[in-house]
Amino acid sequence: MRYRRYSLARSQSARSLLLTLLGEYVLPSGGPAWTTAFVGVLGGLGVEATAARQALARTASAGWLAAERDGRRTRWRLTEAGSQLLSDGARRIYAFAPSAAAWDGRWLVLLISVPERRREARHALRTRLAWAGFGSPAPGVWISANTAAEADAKQVLTDLDLDGEAASFVGPSAGIGSAPEMVARAWDLAAVARRYEDFLALAESLTPADGWATLLAQARLVHAWRRMPLLDPQLPAELLPPDWIGRRAADTFRDRHNAWTPLAQTAWAALATA
Repeated sequence: MRYRRYSLARSQSARSLLLTLLGEYVLPSGGPAWTTAFVGVLGGLGVEATAARQALARTASAGWLAAERDGRRTRWRLTEAGSQLLSDGARRIYAFAPSAAAWDGRWLVLLISVPERRREARHALRTRLAWAGFGSPAPGVWISANTAAEADAKQVLTDLDLDGEAASFVGPSAGIGSAPEMVARAWDLAAVARRYEDFLALAESLTPADGWATLLAQARLVHAWRRMPLLDPQLPAELLPPDWIGRRAADTFRDRHNAWTPLAQTAWAALATA
């Protein structure tokens, strides 16, 4: 059964799951939650108690959580930095949907040369440009079908101190090559489609019957969806295969998330304040 590929205990770290809980439940409420709430829910997702407590400690060490002692118990509150981090992620995750917009035929092209002395910046550059919807058809070349993405690219280059190592161009394809060939070199849409298939298989397997089960199902749903904005370049409809599976996956995520939110949030609130 495909759902086994989403065995959360095996394939996802406790800290990554914790961030999902923080973004889905703690950020909207704005209030603190007891250690027992996190350990209990992470346990329901297959994470051992020791690993759950270590994830809390490491997230606090990163400056995203603050501990509050109340006798022998501890509750955790998001710091300002943690709230900002999760808010930025939430805007992308919950608003994300594969593009169906028309394309004006223009590409945004970036030429970026990362100096050998800055090799450590390459991974961050790849990750952040991919998150912004860019693909790389050749070394040092990044493209996007969304010309407005230049603002995101500028921010990435500024943050990584690579402003002086890049140039950008906007324009249509000329007479050499084709748009489909460019897409095939820059993005592996078949791999993205397989991830959407896995997500849909997971969503279909989740049939919660009560508040606790709905809380866990919502966490699994959001956790699986979190990476899709990084994997899917949100290409315009003209550059996508017919009946692109991403649109059905986005509808499925939105429908289930909206349906489960009231019960899941109520169940979390009871645990967080008990």
